[in-house]
Amino acid sequence: MPPVTRPHASFLTTRWTCVCAAKADSEDGRRALADLCDAYYEPVVAFLRCELRDADAAREMSHAFFAGMLAGGAIDTVERERGRFRSYLLGAVKHFLSHQREAAQRMKRGSGAETASLDDTEAQVVADARLPSPDTAFDRQWALTLLSRALSELQRECEVEGKGVVFEKLQPWLTGDAAHGDQLELAASLGMNLNSLKSQIHRLKSRFRALVKEQIAATLSEDGSIEEEMTVLFAALRRN
Repeated sequence: MPPVTRPHASFLTTRWTCVCAAKADSEDGRRALADLCDAYYEPVVAFLRCELRDADAAREMSHAFFAGMLAGGAIDTVERERGRFRSYLLGAVKHFLSHQREAAQRMKRGSGAETASLDDTEAQVVADARLPSPDTAFDRQWALTLLSRALSELQRECEVEGKGVVFEKLQPWLTGDAAHGDQLELAASLGMNLNSLKSQIHRLKSRFRALVKEQIAATLSEDGSIEEEMTVLFAALRRN
């Protein structure tokens, strides 16, 4: 089964804390690992969907990959100097896929079944020029998932402050879906003047960006650059 989504879970904000906690053989460690798997489940599915060209097979293999992660031990190989958990996990799922393919080929040979030639295999998985590469799909889904989780945390904070309605009405300005909206009408509906509305939008945008940075920081080593990862995130979002 895929990891359970917890949209309002609070996020660890110290660099590499989440990864280090996940390596601990304890209940807290298992929760931290489950949260990491939850955060990276959809990016892994996106990568495998591009590799396998089969959505069901991608989900099934993702379940197997994360089951191995959750069973313990796999994350112990993550080293602080590698810097980015995102990069580690992409390498790990590539390694996992390679082993799965090798195992499938061994089973075919052992059963006497005719195996496809290399040319036939390549012909079946030639990438459609209109589709993203598996690595690009992984990065884009990572970016979308990270933004979604940060937005959910911002919503939780607003609801705690009694500003759930304000968040709901201002969300389009945070996600770029209200480029030509009527701010005067919106301000009136919230009992604000235009300047107060603009100030509220600016405050929420700033907090949203801070939450995105907190999530990025949680899976970087001490030397990892948050701004570099932010650049990767925005580049991933620009790709089709």
